[in-house]
Amino acid sequence: MTDIDLSVDIGGLKLSNPLIAASGCYGYGLEYADAVDLSTLGAIASKGLFLKPREGHPPLRIVETPSGMLNAIGLQGIGVHRYIAEKLPELRRLGVTNIINICGSTLDEYVELARILSDAEGVHALEINISCPNIKEGGITFGCSLHGTFDVVSAIKKVTHLPVIPKLTPNVTDVASIAKSAEDAGADAVSLVNTFLALAIDVESRRPKITNGMGGLSGPAIRPIAVRMVYECRQAVSIPVIGMGGIMDARDALEFMIAGATAVQVGTANFVDPLLWQGMIDGIAGYLRRHGIERAIDLVGSVDMESH
Repeated sequence: MTDIDLSVDIGGLKLSNPLIAASGCYGYGLEYADAVDLSTLGAIASKGLFLKPREGHPPLRIVETPSGMLNAIGLQGIGVHRYIAEKLPELRRLGVTNIINICGSTLDEYVELARILSDAEGVHALEINISCPNIKEGGITFGCSLHGTFDVVSAIKKVTHLPVIPKLTPNVTDVASIAKSAEDAGADAVSLVNTFLALAIDVESRRPKITNGMGGLSGPAIRPIAVRMVYECRQAVSIPVIGMGGIMDARDALEFMIAGATAVQVGTANFVDPLLWQGMIDGIAGYLRRHGIERAIDLVGSVDMESH
């Protein structure tokens, strides 16, 4: 059998393989540069950027849960201008494909971020965070409504030449309808799911375990729900779907792809094993060889839902 083709296309952005480091779980990428050849990843989705630096929530901000993790970091970050000045030059030198996650408190902030990053060399796509459950302003207030999603995506599309990828929340009744609204507004792809709003309580103090009260649940505990939502969105839209939620190894990534994800993001698993990337790439390639599939893209959406 000829060499396996792991490349995928996300709204015109060609990735060498379908594996993306998920926003918020991989810093700005450079934190891992001494341990991982970052150019071997399909892409890195940056930690979310606002126009200005942001402190985030006070600790405690992370707590383990059964087969998962609850966090309320509060989108701490260095801001877009420091990112461009301090991080982007080295990421360019290392040959990284950069998907920049942007966050806004207002529609104008999203638009200004998109405009600034569109002029920065080494930015390859924009992931629009309209789904973080851990902040009260902006963000998820757009992503929980059809009109809000449409307005943000359409406004950003007017000011950028880059692929626009809204990141969708699972904390809605019908995520597929949100995906369709994003597509109607001109989105080049959608990514999902962000974390599920959740609560962990210390029974001795009878207080929440994290200072923000509630936080976002990630990890293997959410994977079957995330796979279902990716499948539903794949049925609703024709643009690529990027899937995430509890992916720990190659088999998990393959499950999302079979459900309909063109690419996948790996997040919480990096806290367990930051060196997992090459094993996942090899695992996906090995699966394709065993099943006589030459191209990764041919696996996408191949689930058989009728034979049961």
